[in-house]
Amino acid sequence: MSERIGIIDLGTNTFHLLLAEIQGGNMKIIHRDRQAVRIGMGGINQRIIQEEAIDRALQCLRLFQKTIVQKKVNRVLALATSALRSANNAEEVIGKIKKETGIEVTIISGEQEAQYIYLGIRSGMDLGAEKSLIVDIGGGSVEFIICNREEICWKQSIDMGAQRLLERYHKHDPILAEEIEQLTTHYQQALISLHVAIGKHQPITLVGSSGTFDTLSEIYCEQSGIPFHGEKPENPLTVKAFLKIHHELMIKNRAERLAIPGMIEMRVDMIVVASCLIHYLVTHFTFRKIRVSSYSLKEGVLSSLAK
Repeated sequence: MSERIGIIDLGTNTFHLLLAEIQGGNMKIIHRDRQAVRIGMGGINQRIIQEEAIDRALQCLRLFQKTIVQKKVNRVLALATSALRSANNAEEVIGKIKKETGIEVTIISGEQEAQYIYLGIRSGMDLGAEKSLIVDIGGGSVEFIICNREEICWKQSIDMGAQRLLERYHKHDPILAEEIEQLTTHYQQALISLHVAIGKHQPITLVGSSGTFDTLSEIYCEQSGIPFHGEKPENPLTVKAFLKIHHELMIKNRAERLAIPGMIEMRVDMIVVASCLIHYLVTHFTFRKIRVSSYSLKEGVLSSLAK
């Protein structure tokens, strides 16, 4: 007997809806949607979800709920991450969502989020026997996972997501050299445990998970005349290509960034600080290559249910 599952990822920047049919351990994705809700905007560093953000969240979730009913979904899992995890008014927001949409939201820990991200990426690409560092740059937190196809060796979720850093450091556009220096100092202080873990486990590949990495891959594909398939589990990017794109992002203002072929509006603001983090990683550690996974948390939840 088949079952239709709905998974909602209430991310700090983007809300995702994934609908799938599961039958006898096999799963088939039947619908995907994403909306730029930016629930953390204007309040994430103050540990509050603003009223305007709550309204955007409710509008999005009403739309998702309509699709869920239309597609005759049996069960819905709605998981919230960093913005709600750290918000003092999270209980109030979840209550409003339940009252107005009927959707019950569960806040997951950073550890759980990292676990699901690993499972999602592993379900879409062969991570191989050698170790990789998975990096998932969200709006509220960044998940770092050192792993191979068999196991996680180390993982950590750190509250240094792009919305947090955008509001704290990216005050001018284009970003100033002093602001990049402040970001670099922030990374050095926040990533001490990552430096230790990389020294111990020696991952050779940087695996970027969805979001910013998808956009960087799409820009690279546009510049190289390579087809980009957003629904594929893996899309191309090289370290050399990233460094070239990063330089562009640092010297352009918002309008100029938006004009870059492959750029999408939902990424144009936060991609600067996110790219600074990736640049820090590829210049402070030795990675032979970058891989880009379009799969992340929601596919990991689906993978765990299909077992």
